[in-house]
Amino acid sequence: MTGPLTALFAFAVSVIIINLTAAQPLTGPVARALHLPASLAGLIAMLPQLGYAVGMLFLVPLADLLENRRLTVMTLACCALMLALAAVAPTASLFLFAICLAGTTSCAIQILVPLAAAMAHPDRRGSAVGNVMSGVMLGILFSRPLASVVAGALGWRVFYGILAGLDALLAVALWRWLPLRQPVSGQTYPALVASLWTLWRRDAVLRRYAYSAAIVMAAFGAFWTGIALRLIQAPFSLGSNGVAMFAFAGVAGIVIAPLAGNAGDRGYSAVGMPIAHVCLLAGSMLAGIAGTGWFGLNIAIHRDLALALLVAAAIIIDAGAIGDQTLGRRAINMLDPEARSRLNGLFVGVFFIGGGIGAASAGVVWAVAGWAGICALCVTFSVLAFVGDMFARRPRMDMD
Repeated sequence: MTGPLTALFAFAVSVIIINLTAAQPLTGPVARALHLPASLAGLIAMLPQLGYAVGMLFLVPLADLLENRRLTVMTLACCALMLALAAVAPTASLFLFAICLAGTTSCAIQILVPLAAAMAHPDRRGSAVGNVMSGVMLGILFSRPLASVVAGALGWRVFYGILAGLDALLAVALWRWLPLRQPVSGQTYPALVASLWTLWRRDAVLRRYAYSAAIVMAAFGAFWTGIALRLIQAPFSLGSNGVAMFAFAGVAGIVIAPLAGNAGDRGYSAVGMPIAHVCLLAGSMLAGIAGTGWFGLNIAIHRDLALALLVAAAIIIDAGAIGDQTLGRRAINMLDPEARSRLNGLFVGVFFIGGGIGAASAGVVWAVAGWAGICALCVTFSVLAFVGDMFARRPRMDMD
């Protein structure tokens, strides 16, 4: 894994992940343009995620059977075609069909990440995964503000057209620079799909880190779902551009990914995971102080200080989530090399479920208890992650 190749991997996954997460701020404009009833508008954001889950189950196992470069390029080319179809779709049904299949083929991410791990030297595997994972988190964090800005200026069809073009260019670049890798699993495709349940039951390390990532992503999803609602309220009263700039500021937490990967390589996972969960808890508490006035802070008088503290909370929460995921990824990629793609697919599928639960819970909690309830929910998830990690260490399961 040379420096340029690592950069290509990170850039590729950062672009592909946008296919899954950018639809949320586009729901309103797309639904209006395609005359989609309000009761069905949620499909715009849900179907890419649902398609991704299908890809995890039925496409990712192929990475343990077929040559990886060809599979990645073909999957990404199909994704580009579906995004282009979404950009010109005249009807809601065709648009929804296209974005669902675009989500399915976006599982190319889960072919690239284990491929990067396989190419890296074992002593540098954590750093390699951390560097590539930086791209995943950058794409997640940038996707919403980018979608808002581009769609606001040029329209949502142009945004999907740009995504299609980027995915097509990536397919060409990956065909040119990815090395060949032919797995040697010796199993048939039905056996590989059926083995997912066997792998889940067999590997305690997989279950441990997947559960941890799911809980952490639930806190992450709850925070980022609620923060846009809080920032438009007094005393912050930010417009759409202000909310987008806030999201950009939160990207600073991405610097933790290579640091966490390096810590894992040096044998410090046992220390790194609790630190990541403490960061998540500290960020959640700080969000409550800055957004609600916990512990007596008058946010109406100290508006600028409160906004700066919210930015700091976002960075700390992002750092905690990224640290947890990077260390978890490293542990997963130290398991069975012949099942690496399937193990990564299971890991990612579980933590995406956690993120969805967090986002859905945030909507309910916001309606009942506002921002204070959101922060309390994030604190609860953070404590669960920390306690769960401590409990998991009683029977030693760490790879270090």
